Amino acid sequence: MTKVLVSDPIDQIGIDILSQVAQVDVKVGLKAEEIVKIIPEYDALMLRSGTKVTKEIIEAGKGLKIIGRAGVGVDNIDVPAATRNGIIVVNSPEGNTIAAAEHALAMMLALSRHIPDADLSIKDNKWDRKSFIGVEVYKKSLGVVGLGKIGSHVASVARAMGMKILAFDPFISQERAEQLGATLVDLDTLFSESDYITLHVPKTPETAHLINAESIAKMKPTVRIINCSRGGIIDEDALAQALQEERIAGAALDVFEQEPLGESKLRSLKNVILTPHLGASTTEAQVNVAIDVAEQIRDVLLGLPARSAVNIPGLTPEVMAKLGHYLKLAETLGTLVGQLAGGRIDQFNISLQGDLASNESKPIVVAAIKGLLTPALRERVNYVNASLEAKERGIKVIETRDASAHDYSATLHLSARGDIGEHSVTGALLSNGEIRIVDLDGFPINVPPSNYMVFTLHRDMPGIIGNIGSLLGSFNVNIASMQVGRKIVRGDAVMALSLDDPLPEGLLSEIGKVAGIRDAYTVKL
Repeated sequence: MTKVLVSDPIDQIGIDILSQVAQVDVKVGLKAEEIVKIIPEYDALMLRSGTKVTKEIIEAGKGLKIIGRAGVGVDNIDVPAATRNGIIVVNSPEGNTIAAAEHALAMMLALSRHIPDADLSIKDNKWDRKSFIGVEVYKKSLGVVGLGKIGSHVASVARAMGMKILAFDPFISQERAEQLGATLVDLDTLFSESDYITLHVPKTPETAHLINAESIAKMKPTVRIINCSRGGIIDEDALAQALQEERIAGAALDVFEQEPLGESKLRSLKNVILTPHLGASTTEAQVNVAIDVAEQIRDVLLGLPARSAVNIPGLTPEVMAKLGHYLKLAETLGTLVGQLAGGRIDQFNISLQGDLASNESKPIVVAAIKGLLTPALRERVNYVNASLEAKERGIKVIETRDASAHDYSATLHLSARGDIGEHSVTGALLSNGEIRIVDLDGFPINVPPSNYMVFTLHRDMPGIIGNIGSLLGSFNVNIASMQVGRKIVRGDAVMALSLDDPLPEGLLSEIGKVAGIRDAYTVKL
């Protein structure tokens, strides 16, 4: 009989749905080694955030067809290991959308009307109305950072309350913003003109400490900041200091850099509201994610497709054996070219070349789109919704094929055009499956991708390499590898540097000042 293991608490409705097609065993609190011993008996595994699904668990689960995460994030699941073993991984990317959006709106209103402090005051047998004079949100400007599903709902509701919506999202088209009644602006404009700022972005290297001392200095003294997205997007020390000095009017935070929140200056401030990561903590949200994921597990066990797979649905070991390395190539190149193009991308070209032109293209194209969007959307983008997410952001995807082979029997060529320019990259696979970047913006190179990379466009002239190396060395940055590509002697050239660590803040601008450097880009893969 088909069997499902539920390793974390989920709503009973999820159990009932699974029971339609399988024997359901709820075993909460198991250690990893205990799961390894019993997982061979099961066809599916359903969990929340408490269970960590390791490579060992996945490889022991010889009969596993699907792993379901009742929530958004899948950081606690080894997704690459599941993909290699042909196991579908699903989540519920929209199950808590309304809950998170409503919490942000509730925080904004509570902050505006001093509701927590007024509640405490009256419970302390006081009747102090003068201390709690609030402000109206009507006709105020709300700056929404991130117009994904949650940010869009916040914007729609706030607009209905009479607020003016300013928005920043480099992956949203002007048309989509207009549909929401929002005006797209740059971050500096949003910071300086907003009466309220609400954050709805994943934590990435680009969004870490997005709100800091420098950005706060650009804001109105009457601004109120709300964060119900991810901890770490706000520099909490800088925020606490600004609140303490009354350089901004208030803040409401549901997420923190360290959770649970430890010792923090924020705890003692009166103009801040703090809640313990309650964004998804509604009865409806918990029911929604349980239903969503349970239905997907049920469908897959019945031989039907999953609607929110974070890896390719229905991927078999046979297909993985043929295309697995090319999917990784496509996703890596997509992430690379997206960061090089930067800003708002409007066109994405995908060219399958050589032997690759005769392969099934859809998984490769989707992998490339997923790579392009991942730096901005993180776990919100997957192989099921990547094409739709690109369409909603106004990105035109063009697929072409070229059966002629060049230096490699099969290559993948991607180019992305954004509002700050166009960049292209070509990649190939070695016989052992190792990825090589073989062309960058038309310049021939041959470098493996690494976690931290720097690319430059420069004049081919003596001293460039030495100056860059000396500059990085002075900042204690270790270069793992370096290669230069050029077309003609003393003409333009590109340099690809692989680093052991992230580039320190401010160093990229220093690289750009080196004589002969035309452009410099940093990339995280």
